[in-house]
Amino acid sequence: MNITSRNSKRSTGNKTGVACISDMEILAKTKVWVARVVGWEIVKKIAEMDIGQAIIVKEREVIAVEAIEGTAEMIERAARLCKAGGWTLLKAAKSSQDMRFDVPCVGPETIKSMAKNGGKCLVVETDKTILIDKPETIELADKLGIIILGR
Repeated sequence: MNITSRNSKRSTGNKTGVACISDMEILAKTKVWVARVVGWEIVKKIAEMDIGQAIIVKEREVIAVEAIEGTAEMIERAARLCKAGGWTLLKAAKSSQDMRFDVPCVGPETIKSMAKNGGKCLVVETDKTILIDKPETIELADKLGIIILGR
């Protein structure tokens, strides 16, 4: 798992000096892991069927599927459907994706929209998703508490 954001708060206030994470952080990371595993198979199938390049999941439930409206509108729809937030956005390309056209991409605007609408984790397909202004995107994700994972 490639976690590029560094927003995890760790404590070394124990006798061993070993970094510890709280039970709540373990639970949150477990939910992200479940969403990532469950969602990845689904987003790849949807991409292969040329329906869209992204889905939003929370734990084991699909909240939204990207269609012609694009990722930004899907994020806003997910916020209306999942008012509690805490969801994961997954983006993938078709295996036969022509990397000259309609390439999956995310950037600072995606991160801002996720934070505004309750997103907690972004999973992108490594080497097939463009991170627009990568340093700014990662810095903003750190600042806003969004985890970015490469798959």
